[in-house]
Amino acid sequence: MNIIFSISGGLGKSILATAVCQAIKKKYTEDRLIVVTGYPEAFQNLPYVYMAVRHNEDYFFEKFVENQEVKFFATEPYMITEHILRKEHLIETWCKMYDVPYNGELPEVPLNEREVTFFSHKYRFEKPIMILQTNGGGGHEIKYSWARDMPMSVAKVIVEQYRHQYDILHIRREDQFPLEHTIHIQDGYKQIAFLIATSSKRVLIDSFCQHMAAGLRKASTVLWIVNTPKVFGYEIHDNILSNPETIKPDLRNASFGKYNIVGALHEFPYETETQIFNIDKILSSIDSQ
Repeated sequence: MNIIFSISGGLGKSILATAVCQAIKKKYTEDRLIVVTGYPEAFQNLPYVYMAVRHNEDYFFEKFVENQEVKFFATEPYMITEHILRKEHLIETWCKMYDVPYNGELPEVPLNEREVTFFSHKYRFEKPIMILQTNGGGGHEIKYSWARDMPMSVAKVIVEQYRHQYDILHIRREDQFPLEHTIHIQDGYKQIAFLIATSSKRVLIDSFCQHMAAGLRKASTVLWIVNTPKVFGYEIHDNILSNPETIKPDLRNASFGKYNIVGALHEFPYETETQIFNIDKILSSIDSQ
């Protein structure tokens, strides 16, 4: 039988979904697991995934559906009650949707020996590496989301505190805010995985790098504002929560969640961005890695 597991959304969600793939395959041991995703590279080298293809793959129906025994797993977990009410981790919700036992599976980001050897020659730095991801998402008019992104005031303190000890690799797109004294990194999936795997310290937000770090079992400092590590995070990380809100936000548009993750301007619940995090707590977490 072909089990077709369709995943919408961003790269982080696909990395997280590798844990769901493990659970599915443990139940359906004799069947072929075919993943449909925007990021098939996240499923390379995973022995429990038969094939990963992009949405709208040519001749998909003929290849995997027509005249074959098929089971579809294509429901959106973000619209399930347990997820909307933040009752459990998304991996657990996703498994329950498909009546698949969840036994604490975590994401996996495998790197094979040849990849490690190749990237070891490609990337050479004078100092130990610190990975910094300050912004997530993409394609929005608002380039900085107060609801998820690291405040620039916090990022600048981190860079100034550690730039003499580490080569700080700033994971960002071209259209996202640059930071002085950092090295801009905008490479492929496996390249970034290698850099995270070989880094000494990691300071991340609720975006794909924290899922990738968990998949590589690399404990990191992860900053959280609107979302919660209970739903999207991992115990391996030191999860730093934002400070209590200081003003009443305007939630006129809130429906299935309190805040819009893109950082709607009228929803901002602080007087200033400097109130969002305790910088001393963040620095202490980084030092303890």
